[in-house]
Amino acid sequence: MNEQEEDIISRMHKLVGDKWALIAGRVPGRKPEEIERYWLMKNKDGFIESSKERAQKMN
Repeated sequence: MNEQEEDIISRMHKLVGDKWALIAGRVPGRKPEEIERYWLMKNKDGFIESSKERAQKMN
């Protein structure tokens, strides 16, 4: 996921919860299953930081 997709997913999840099909409708080219898998991996302990966090550390 790129930074823009991560932002959309995060904001949409706050608004609608686990409605992956609805969220996927806002992220062109992504299936609900991809969004759900990304969200679950991102929110489990020890997940690799987001692209935004990685970019901030590099600067």
